[in-house]
Amino acid sequence: MVEHHPVHNSEVFLLGLTPRPSVPPPSPPSPLTPTDAGSSTPIEHLCLDGTEITEDVEDASSIAKRRLSGAIHVLNTEATALRSLTQLYKTDATAAEGFNAAVDVIARQCNEKGKLVVTGVGKSGHIGKKLVATFNSLGLHSTFLHPTEALHGDLGKVGDHDAILFITFSGKTSELLALLPHVNPNLPVVVLTAHSQPADCELIRRRPGAILLPAPIHESETISFGISAPTTSTTVALALGDALAVVISQELHTGSVSSVFARNHPGGAIGASFNKPGVMRELAVPIAEVFSVPGSTADLCGADVLKAGYESPSGWVSAGDALACPIRIRRLDTSLIARRLAEIPDLLVPRSEWISIGGDTRISQAARWIQDPLMAPDYGEAACSEDSILAVVDSKGEVIGVMEAGELLRWREA
Repeated sequence: MVEHHPVHNSEVFLLGLTPRPSVPPPSPPSPLTPTDAGSSTPIEHLCLDGTEITEDVEDASSIAKRRLSGAIHVLNTEATALRSLTQLYKTDATAAEGFNAAVDVIARQCNEKGKLVVTGVGKSGHIGKKLVATFNSLGLHSTFLHPTEALHGDLGKVGDHDAILFITFSGKTSELLALLPHVNPNLPVVVLTAHSQPADCELIRRRPGAILLPAPIHESETISFGISAPTTSTTVALALGDALAVVISQELHTGSVSSVFARNHPGGAIGASFNKPGVMRELAVPIAEVFSVPGSTADLCGADVLKAGYESPSGWVSAGDALACPIRIRRLDTSLIARRLAEIPDLLVPRSEWISIGGDTRISQAARWIQDPLMAPDYGEAACSEDSILAVVDSKGEVIGVMEAGELLRWREA
């Protein structure tokens, strides 16, 4: 016997209507799914109260402050290192002696037609290349020598009258230690390094006669910035090298450093800012810049002139009616500084021995006139030499400026 049960479904039948096709209910929404083209971009939440916009602005402001804070920390740290270096050279005898010795040997070699050879690797090498450019722009012949290339032929760059500047923070850079034995032992060597005492520098221990030029930093770069990247150390090395270049150029190009720089830098905005001198009055050291030693000439000694030469911005000194030019002062032997001026030969040049040149004389013409006696063998004893004093006079015969004959010739040759 078949049992009949009611049918259970959700359909509703209306009687008397025309039958229609059944329509399935709508499907529920599908979740977002990635496609082959990439992830779907969700719809941004719409904020009606402006809270999230304010938070974004604050985040950007925090980022900017953090960046500036980091930059200021670096600048302050490097400025502190430079102040520390300045204090070292003010108070430390070893540093002061090293700087003076470096100036002496480099100036002497450049005066003897030699040059400064700078060597270093890594960041120190880049600092060395920049210093070479600075020395050359100031009229001091310089060249860069890569220590590895030096061992493969470039050592031929080094001449018999050169000075060599090693730049190494550690003082024991392997490439420089490998180069050192092949450097002529008769050439002066200067080592710019972080060490403050010669005994602590491996390069100087292997070359006892080398000159120490200390450039330490007040704290390691790892402590300052969390990384050992050369930053503070290269800043102090560059600053000390610049100081060396400027001081030497002031000694070798007395009273005309700016003119030398202008001649060697004719391009760009810097070159445009200089007017190249054309006549002697524009090139000579103004007589007002000659430092006068007080007191009677009979009572003065060599030390008085030497002290005045260091105090004089131009390097020129007058004692009575006589002049001492920078090159003569630099040649003053230490054994003579306690003697009276009358007992020191070739230091002071009396007015009667000055060579007068009109202030409106063209520089090229004056150089040819001065050079002829120097170059022509038929003159016998030269009418003037490198340390002869040129007195530049105005139309009334009054001295308005002075210059060394050698400086005039170097100007012409450059």
